Amino acid sequence: MKVFRYQRWDGSQIEFSLDPKEALDAVSDFLMEGMSLQEALEAMREYGFDLAGREMRVMGVQDLLRELRDHARALEQQYHLRESTDPLRERLDEILDREQGAVREAHGHESSRHNDFMNRRHAEAETPEPVSAALERFRDWDFEDEEAGVAFRELLEELDRLRALEEFQQERGERFQGPEAADYETAQEIRERMVAMEAMAQALQSGDLPSIDPDTLRDLLGSDAAESLILIRDLESSLERAGYLREGSDPQLTPKAIRRLGAGALAEVYGALHRGRSGNHDVDSRGVALPRPDETRPFEFGDVLDVDVVKTVLGAARRHARERPGEPQPLPIELSIDDFQVRERDYSTQATTVLLLDMSWSMSWEGRFAAAKRVALAMDHLIRTRFPRDHFFVVGFYTRAEEIPIPALPEVTWNMGDPFTNLQDGLRVAQRLIARHPSSSPQILVITDGQPTAYFVGSELRVEWPMGVNGISPRAAQETLKEVRRVTGQGATINTFMLDDSPELVNFVARMTQINRGRVFYSSPAQLGSYLMVDYLANKKQVRS
Repeated sequence: MKVFRYQRWDGSQIEFSLDPKEALDAVSDFLMEGMSLQEALEAMREYGFDLAGREMRVMGVQDLLRELRDHARALEQQYHLRESTDPLRERLDEILDREQGAVREAHGHESSRHNDFMNRRHAEAETPEPVSAALERFRDWDFEDEEAGVAFRELLEELDRLRALEEFQQERGERFQGPEAADYETAQEIRERMVAMEAMAQALQSGDLPSIDPDTLRDLLGSDAAESLILIRDLESSLERAGYLREGSDPQLTPKAIRRLGAGALAEVYGALHRGRSGNHDVDSRGVALPRPDETRPFEFGDVLDVDVVKTVLGAARRHARERPGEPQPLPIELSIDDFQVRERDYSTQATTVLLLDMSWSMSWEGRFAAAKRVALAMDHLIRTRFPRDHFFVVGFYTRAEEIPIPALPEVTWNMGDPFTNLQDGLRVAQRLIARHPSSSPQILVITDGQPTAYFVGSELRVEWPMGVNGISPRAAQETLKEVRRVTGQGATINTFMLDDSPELVNFVARMTQINRGRVFYSSPAQLGSYLMVDYLANKKQVRS
């Protein structure tokens, strides 16, 4: 026998839930804009976020509060409550008229009982008072007319709701100035909705999301609001259960989360690439060969015998069909040396790569820093998964430079109070990292939007504003170019990705490129990932001779 158990809706029975992967992708959008993890989670709860996989906009606390205010305002503009208790007053008058006739008939109009009844009724009639007050005066009256007594007791059962409505009218009735008169039951429904919405707004403002009933919210504002409430309520817990967030008062991304952020950034960058955009990597030796399973070619003497069996057998079958049309394919299939297809290979060298990331304040403009940080995450994921023998480091530079550990990269941001750019110090840190991890082809990738304006003389830090409009900082440029020469002497290549085409930056980078013989690219933030990734992969390849 099947047994079905029913329980009150509490939100947990909902047919949808927050996909932790989608939630982390949404968190990533905020992190890329320079927010810390805590700031990102708070912003998502307060202002909502997009779920790309569902093409859905999740409403935040502020959106829900606005929806509640709009719904309350709509009710105030549609109804007025001035006549809402009139039906009960008329019903009470009918009951009292019937009872007055019964008292007069039973005791006479001069009797004390009749006088008592009329005193109670006159008190009700002489001053405009709430209906609840009149009901209260006759609460203990022993009705002569049995039918009137039954009707009065039925009316008395409504006393608490009636009082609540009268208080609501007194406190907020003036707000309701709509053209439509609300009858008693409609007015009660409006009161209940307004009270529920005010309690809900208070819970939203205090952050007490678990206390809000999704079913009630659905009745008030619709399914989108109820779904949004559950999604923002369960945001952190779903990330924790999926292993993306460390539990505790200070949330932190786990290594699993950082790997997924890198994979997502890499997928986004690769989505903008066109197949076949590659270049040559000039090296003295072939290095490690990596198979390309999607590409094959005919076997040649001396090749590594990495045979693609499927394409080899299919080639033999097609050859037989060409040579002997109409004849059945013999089994086993006979192979010739010309049938063999081997997998194409890329030849790469172990490399040490240092990404110098400009963290000066100007990088916050036009989405520059978000694009640069997304590329840094993508580069880290690419190298760890496809080129695990390589070394990859990120160095941030503003007035000073410092290595940024990869786990800290998702939350790193530009320096709001620091307008200076010390590329010289960034190159110094990069050289130290390359010296600790030597390779035959070290490279430094520079992402910047401005010329140098800070530098060291020995251990003394100096800053230098540009000289006039479109001017340069001559000493900062001079000291930075000295560092470029030292980097070049160590055999490292500097490839520069400019996010601004100002004349002073273009001129400085041109001088830097003349010294180092590296490449320079001008890119918008949207193109940065494609440019940098293609250049990196080009340096990892050597065209097969």
